[in-house]
Amino acid sequence: MLAANYPLRDIVFTTTYVALVTCWLMLVFHVMVDTLRSADLRGYAKASWIIAIILLPLVGTLAYLVIRGSSMHQRDNRAVEQRAIEEYIRTIAATKE
Repeated sequence: MLAANYPLRDIVFTTTYVALVTCWLMLVFHVMVDTLRSADLRGYAKASWIIAIILLPLVGTLAYLVIRGSSMHQRDNRAVEQRAIEEYIRTIAATKE
């Protein structure tokens, strides 16, 4: 009964909308994490970026990506390398015991 009132076109549009909103939320979350992880920003700058992203999510996130987006990849790589080093140290320490 419900499917009769919900044509295929509406299902496609709804699915696309949900996917885009999910991608947007993931992007906002990633930008917030990158802001907090960034060592070259001071406390007030981090707070300003977070407030801008919360109050104006579209403008704040796009501004962050334009202004600081080029260095996001470098910070991500540094974090992955650090986790790999820590995991290696744990593995070596576990084999020595």
